[in-house]
Amino acid sequence: MDDRDADPLTTRVDALEPAIGRAWTDDRSWTLLTRLTELPHRMGGSPGERRAADLLSEAFRNAGLEDVSISEFPMQYWERGTTEFAVLEDRSPSGGDDTLEDAEPDRIDAGCNRSFEAIALPYSPASDVTGPLVDIGYGTPEEIADVDLQGAIALSSTTTPPGKRFVHRMETFGHAVAAGAAGFVFANHVPGQLPPTGALTFDGEAAAPGIGVSAETGDWLREYAADGVRARIRVDATTQDGSSQNVAATVGPDTDTEVLVVAHYDAHDVAEGALDNGCGIATVVGAAAVLSAIEDSLAQRVRLVGVGCEEIGLLGAEALADDLDLESVSAVLNVDGAGRFRNLRALTHGSAALEELAERVTDDLGQPLAVESDPHPFSDHWPFLRAGVPAIQLHSEPPEGRERGRGWGHTAADTRDKVDPRNLREHAVLTARIACELTHASVPRVADAELREQLQAQEYESGMQAADLWPDRWADRA
Repeated sequence: MDDRDADPLTTRVDALEPAIGRAWTDDRSWTLLTRLTELPHRMGGSPGERRAADLLSEAFRNAGLEDVSISEFPMQYWERGTTEFAVLEDRSPSGGDDTLEDAEPDRIDAGCNRSFEAIALPYSPASDVTGPLVDIGYGTPEEIADVDLQGAIALSSTTTPPGKRFVHRMETFGHAVAAGAAGFVFANHVPGQLPPTGALTFDGEAAAPGIGVSAETGDWLREYAADGVRARIRVDATTQDGSSQNVAATVGPDTDTEVLVVAHYDAHDVAEGALDNGCGIATVVGAAAVLSAIEDSLAQRVRLVGVGCEEIGLLGAEALADDLDLESVSAVLNVDGAGRFRNLRALTHGSAALEELAERVTDDLGQPLAVESDPHPFSDHWPFLRAGVPAIQLHSEPPEGRERGRGWGHTAADTRDKVDPRNLREHAVLTARIACELTHASVPRVADAELREQLQAQEYESGMQAADLWPDRWADRA
């Protein structure tokens, strides 16, 4: 019998109760969230992200963690300049007579010039492109195959068809560029004049420029696309060598294996990044204080890491995976999305054992839990899951009617006023309890063939290849 199974659950619950009581009055999570959202921004590789790493290091120490360290890794730092976007009167086949300076604010007819507010998507290159505006709907491969995108500017929604899996922005962009698109417009599906952002590729200049526009602008653009107008994108941005950092600390016994808890602390430069992922890293700091208080109940070391550059390519998680002996990592707990809304949601990435563990913990504490079992590659668990480490992601259930897409995330509306401190406290307790139980569990590794088959069953392969995420070792397998 594994020694980790010898400590009964009731003993761990008894040890946890005093720490839970203190967690109800602990303001560590809210304090860190406040300090992070006060920064100008936390874009990967920026001075703001570096300052955020210092704040997180301080918060880990204050929570009682040991061996707190900051490690740097190289990356490509993208910095936005100006962005301009307009639909144009089609006076010449090349569009060469049109300039953004000619664009008028009001529509005159179906071929008018009109400019719209837009923001460049990270890793968009400095560009000036003109082409026919083509609506690709949700941006699925089937919709892209039905239209001619050669030299066009593709217009896609930020949401995906009801009943279908979530289609990531990078998938849609990759398919559109492969079909010949010269530019990409990502139209928010959430109303409120909120242009969305999000990286086009990972850690380097994209093959074409991309911009985000609001839902209200998207409504106009779909009508203009049906009228056959041309559009123009002009982006001023730079990409240069830079660096980011991971902030790590440990708690628990000095064991040969460890449970890894990760959360990204970076955010996009258009907002405070309170929900994505200020809530997640703040939840981890709250959980750290609980784990420190119940250290004697941990059967393995717990390594907690705030990773940088998630939003622009899971770069911090990749650097961390390169640094660790992944055979010694027994499980990964990725806190990306927890703390945002009232009820917890667990993404168990095909592991029945992790699903059972999460349900047992939440049942014991009288908390509701939604579970999604299918794996996905678009958060910091991926470099570990890809290597066979079982992974669970803690998210939270959005209010009814907000189930699809990001909501306020990746927009200027991602601000601290959206956060309820009670959610941070509750999810910190749940995160700590799940981490504690993981130290006592023996969760099976993820078989390479099984993970590949699960992703293929969800029709991820084509999109992951378009986004350059499909592992090389799977490329030649049927």
